[in-house]
Amino acid sequence: MAKDVDALRSAVRARGLRATPSRIAVLELLRVESAPMSHGDVADRLASQAWDRATIYRNLIDLSEVGLARRTDVGDHVWRFEAVADGHESAHPHFVCTECGTVECLPDLELTVRRARAPRAIRQRQVEVHVRGLCDACS
Repeated sequence: MAKDVDALRSAVRARGLRATPSRIAVLELLRVESAPMSHGDVADRLASQAWDRATIYRNLIDLSEVGLARRTDVGDHVWRFEAVADGHESAHPHFVCTECGTVECLPDLELTVRRARAPRAIRQRQVEVHVRGLCDACS
């Protein structure tokens, strides 16, 4: 466990941020979760700590700005955050349940561009893909 925390501290410092205890706790939580989390979710999970919600939000934004976390909106106007795995910064698709609102990560999908004049964002793979439908629990 101490090795993992040391690795997180090193990763945060390598991106030019201070490795504060709250920032490390936020990044550690994002890394163990399998789905993106809202600011409220992160704050609730870290409620036993003494950090206020504003500190947690600033840490989420800071981690996103330096590429250690990714911030996405799946269409409900709620920012969700997830750790960027091993420096792999490309986005991946998410599944959003239209009934309960659950958001899950989907395995990488290959995007094939068949049009020579596709927008630059698509050619550079800077797009977000959200698949909507009913999750197993709601179907």
